[in-house]
Amino acid sequence: MAYSLWLIAYRDIIHYILNAINYRLLVKVILMERQAQLEKIRNIGIAAHIDAGKTTITERILYYTGKTHRLGEVDEGTAVMDWMKEEKDRGITITSAATTCFWRDCQINIIDTPGHVDFTVEVERSLRVLDGVICVFCSVGGVEPQSETVWRQANKYRVPRIAFVNKMDKIGANYERVIKMIKERLGGRAFPIQLPLGKEESFRGVIDLINMKAIIWEEEGFGTQFQEIDIPRDMQEESIYFHHSLIETLAEFDVDLMEKYINDEIINSADIKKAIRRGVLKDGYVPVLCGAALRNKGIQPLLDAICNYLPSPLDIPPIKGINPLTLHEEEKIASVKEPFSGLIFKVVADPYIGNLNYLRVYSGWIEEGSYVYNVNIQKRERVSKILQMHANKREPKDWVHAGDIAVILGPKNLTTGNTLCDEKAPILLESISFQEPVISVAVEAESAEDEDRLNLALRSLQQEDPTFRVSLNQETGQRVISGMGELHLEVMVERMVREFNARVKVSKPQVSYRETIKETVEAEGRYIKQTGGRGQYGHVVLRIEPGEGFEFVNEITLGIIPKEYIPSIKQGIEEARECGILAGYKVVNVKVTLLSGSFHEVDSSPLAFKNAAYIAFQEGLRKGRCVLLEPIMRMEAVVPTYYMGEVISDISKRRGDITEIERRGEIQIIRCLVPLREMFGYATRIRSLTQGRATYTMEFIKFSEIPKGISEKIIF
Repeated sequence: MAYSLWLIAYRDIIHYILNAINYRLLVKVILMERQAQLEKIRNIGIAAHIDAGKTTITERILYYTGKTHRLGEVDEGTAVMDWMKEEKDRGITITSAATTCFWRDCQINIIDTPGHVDFTVEVERSLRVLDGVICVFCSVGGVEPQSETVWRQANKYRVPRIAFVNKMDKIGANYERVIKMIKERLGGRAFPIQLPLGKEESFRGVIDLINMKAIIWEEEGFGTQFQEIDIPRDMQEESIYFHHSLIETLAEFDVDLMEKYINDEIINSADIKKAIRRGVLKDGYVPVLCGAALRNKGIQPLLDAICNYLPSPLDIPPIKGINPLTLHEEEKIASVKEPFSGLIFKVVADPYIGNLNYLRVYSGWIEEGSYVYNVNIQKRERVSKILQMHANKREPKDWVHAGDIAVILGPKNLTTGNTLCDEKAPILLESISFQEPVISVAVEAESAEDEDRLNLALRSLQQEDPTFRVSLNQETGQRVISGMGELHLEVMVERMVREFNARVKVSKPQVSYRETIKETVEAEGRYIKQTGGRGQYGHVVLRIEPGEGFEFVNEITLGIIPKEYIPSIKQGIEEARECGILAGYKVVNVKVTLLSGSFHEVDSSPLAFKNAAYIAFQEGLRKGRCVLLEPIMRMEAVVPTYYMGEVISDISKRRGDITEIERRGEIQIIRCLVPLREMFGYATRIRSLTQGRATYTMEFIKFSEIPKGISEKIIF
């Protein structure tokens, strides 16, 4: 009997092992197939100025690719990608939303990003992990302030892009002017591959300059029905001109096309598409398309352009990182055969299942239940679930591999910018940098029972959003939350109430100032304490000078200070930076060099050197003529000509510096730099001055020294 039981157990073990082996072999076969299909993946973002139509375009893409079966509308609050209550209430995108759809034989992973400057963090971290981006421009507004911000962010991460000029059906639409603005204001090497067919109310389709055909959409069927026809006679001359201009532009960087052009050989559409793709991927050229998303025109050719011209994971350069063991730079190519590596680019708190950690996989693969290594905190954690996101809906997946964007559950200590990898092949990828907050409010719980909920809300929201900061005012004992603008903080407070059921009281907004020094100084810090037993001894000499951001340089040689104390010295400086000396604001734009110091073989400790560095840094601020800085905003106001005088006068009273005035028909575009301190309540004021006909946008641009008279009021 015992012998029979042993045979049964042995048989079960063999079956288990064979099933496991078969499963792993099956996974490998599937992954090898996926490796071959990597060239068909497109990881793209849709980014633009607020109200340019990004979400409307995304909704049409989802509808025409069969991902959804009804058209979502932003104005009606039915957009799939704007799923948060705050987004539906305001009709704007607040958080980036991810989804996946298929067009032709391509898998398109899309991230729809916000256009409001207060939520620019969502654009920044999305562009860090995307392979291509569609920059959307309004046919009337053209290049607007947030358009410039998005373009700079794409330049920063060297993301190939295509441009889509939307709202061609609006009064005042001007396609050629928008292309000119892209070239002049953004420095983009833009060229049209389409022309609009009709203008404003008569807009009915586009002219394809590659195939030299006109595409017209039927009014019925929500844009699903369209036909290709010959170019109308009144547009033929213009189309031929732009067709030749397109070939001449492409011949500048494509040798094959140049030879055919010079030898007067036939250049077909395949030659042109091949050259456009090379120009987008290698030389930063930007093909421009047009349409009217709200009227369901122009989206299918845009989908074709995504597949034809934007890169696959195989087309982008290998991702670079640092091996934490050797400190040497290494590269990871997009291959399932490589060891696993990926970057966490977003963390979303979920009160029911834990944090949703958005992951871009750069190499290798992981499956549900496997372990990953967090290089940033040197910790191994288990992936309990893998999800494919469609806005706020989730679809379970068994594994993800190179080129994928997905969500993982399980790891509890992840933050935005963390690198996950194979523990046997560690690599630290470049993280994501974010702007400093510029505005603050104090918050407190309405009752004792709300206190715990508020603490949970603050921890969760701070983990989600790197531009949302929480601090404690040492003088008043109040908790202070800081963000990128009034709307940013307003949304955060609403989420505290709605998602965490924390009732809070909120103070009036306050500007987040900064401090810096004007002169180069040397400062000495000593921390000596003797209490009868072992004492404390730390001594440092620092040079503090004006710089960019914050930089710490160690020039200690010959063991004057043991190297194990250097991190503590830097920590002491960092802590001193947080509180300044004038009004308790963070110190920025300084370079700190550790020049000298001394130590005691028995009494020295990390704590002593941290305190010594703290003392030295504050002494340096006193000697270095410390000044107060205020955030300066770049503002663009769209004002009817009749009211321009009143608006300019009001801007001058707010210490605004007007940099440009541009006339567009009956309106004036006023661009200026203005202190944030002076702009509270401006929305009401500009509506009052213009009878509600003017609009404006603002974005943070820099910190600048405050005039002495105003600075003294803030300090004292």
